[in-house]
Amino acid sequence: MSAGAADPSEPLRVIVNCQSWLPLTENWIHTQVRCLPPSISAHVVCGEVLDNQSFTVAWLHSYADLPRPERLRVMVGAAFKLRSSLGRHRALIANVAKRYGVRVVHSQFGHTAYNSATAIRRLGLAHVVSFYGADMSAAPASDPRWRERYAVLFRLVDKVLCEGPHMAGEIRKLGCPAEKLHIHHLGVDLESLPFRPRLLRQGEDLRILIAASFREKKGIPFAIQALAKIAGEVSFNVTIIGDARADHKSQAEKRRIVDTIARSGLSERVRLLGYQPRSIWLEEAYLHHVFLSPSVTASDGDSEGGAPVSLIEAMATGMPVISSNHADISEVVQDGVGGFLADERDVDMLAAHLRSLAAQPDKWPQFCAAARAHVEREFDAYRQGLRLAAVYSDLAESARPVDSRA
Repeated sequence: MSAGAADPSEPLRVIVNCQSWLPLTENWIHTQVRCLPPSISAHVVCGEVLDNQSFTVAWLHSYADLPRPERLRVMVGAAFKLRSSLGRHRALIANVAKRYGVRVVHSQFGHTAYNSATAIRRLGLAHVVSFYGADMSAAPASDPRWRERYAVLFRLVDKVLCEGPHMAGEIRKLGCPAEKLHIHHLGVDLESLPFRPRLLRQGEDLRILIAASFREKKGIPFAIQALAKIAGEVSFNVTIIGDARADHKSQAEKRRIVDTIARSGLSERVRLLGYQPRSIWLEEAYLHHVFLSPSVTASDGDSEGGAPVSLIEAMATGMPVISSNHADISEVVQDGVGGFLADERDVDMLAAHLRSLAAQPDKWPQFCAAARAHVEREFDAYRQGLRLAAVYSDLAESARPVDSRA
């Protein structure tokens, strides 16, 4: 074996580079890490730990959680100007890489990758980044500096993962070389999502579920307007799981949602549950008939980028879904086969799809079966874990041993 070469009997060690571990709304990252095969040893490096009870991993490294002697060792040799939170994060990546023989870093979100890209290249590590949504849409649309930053990132990074062809095209427009782009679907854990095709019994209210953060791109007001259009024809009730974040835009969207519910006369039919852990979301999913998720491109350019993971999970459980022709959602929802798609902001089309589902419950089993089969083929987290491991292994071949002087 050549000097510095990896021992093939040992797992390939990879750093999963995050800002925080882990907001409830980014639970798919935990699934991605948890469903990697045994050939990969994933070390999460983050700036802060938000929740390691719901999102447990074998290796979690945060500067703030290190014992004081270890924190001092991390900073040994670092320039004083790097002793900011960003500098400490870079130093922690270097420390973990040297200690555990890491060859590959997988950064979550474009901004996280940019902040670490130069340090990762200096260490000689292979670097892959996953873009998800606002990082490739709202960030460069609202702040032109991100186009310049991403130009730097695309020179330094080895591989850019995209959820589908739409996202790949948008990142290509930002200047990423086509040969660095790789489509990789997000996966869901099918073992935790038993298939229970929904049935609408005679005289039963149609139970509709909406689950999303209160952000403009989620299109919740359009869902409510569509429901108002069928209120005199279909007996239904609605549950909304989600809430606003602290920022101004999210709070404004919450006011818009609440006002739309009131103006539509649906207050008595709508339950607002706020943010809930995944366990509650799953309980509610199995209690409901239809999942409604009409995403749109927001006024600031924000988009799903790929597709909401909640859509994939809902389909996997056996729930008919209604969504929109937005971003890469058509990669997930095959219109007229495993669900229905409306054009963005097309309230009439959303209402028509709701009427159609309510009027044809006998067709639900074939919809549900087709959707589950599609998820099993393309969005099984363990299958996607194997595919991601292959990406890591290919990249590791080009990585050099970490220079202890870096």
